[in-house]
Amino acid sequence: MTATRIPWPQLRRSLVAILRGIRPEETEAIVTTLMEAGFEAIEIPLNSPDAFNSIGKAVRLGTDAHYIGAGTVLSVENVDRLADVGGRLLVSPNVDAAVLRRAGEHGMVTMPGVFTPTEAFQALAAGASALKFFPANVLGPAGVSAVRAVLPKDCEVGVVGGVSENDFEGFAKVGVRAFGLGSSLYKPGMDIQEIRARADRTILLYDRIFGLG
Repeated sequence: MTATRIPWPQLRRSLVAILRGIRPEETEAIVTTLMEAGFEAIEIPLNSPDAFNSIGKAVRLGTDAHYIGAGTVLSVENVDRLADVGGRLLVSPNVDAAVLRRAGEHGMVTMPGVFTPTEAFQALAAGASALKFFPANVLGPAGVSAVRAVLPKDCEVGVVGGVSENDFEGFAKVGVRAFGLGSSLYKPGMDIQEIRARADRTILLYDRIFGLG
């Protein structure tokens, strides 16, 4: 069966805010703050408390220009649950063809985690919208560049895991524009002023490095 591939969206900034550990009661304030700062993609990992509740709340805050969804999606059942709450973005730490195919059937943008060329080609064959090199701090720009050399030229590549706004420049030099940001942007218990300050700094550096104004 041919996999349905949903293209990676044409975001102004390919930045995914990873809100691991967020609680439903704080979702509105945090997600609104990130959207106001300029984030268009929000990922709430499923190992967060009552994650589907939080994702549903986040979806209702966004517009058609926002891509809200789940991370750490490991089963087809959870793909269906994500669709039920309106999620359009699916991120996983691994390559599971059944998960990616079901997400494609729901019209979701997908970014599975890969580390090797073999995993990268398996993900693309299963319909991945983009590839998440993870953990990116282990591969580094040189490692990502080496794997990218054998991938299709139009393949969207993102880096996640141990990266922050301080790594934008190094990865930009090897053609990476998409970043998933977790603890450098948000940690459970962080106050809203700190989240906004970190978000503003992230957007400022991204725009500076990628020539946005």
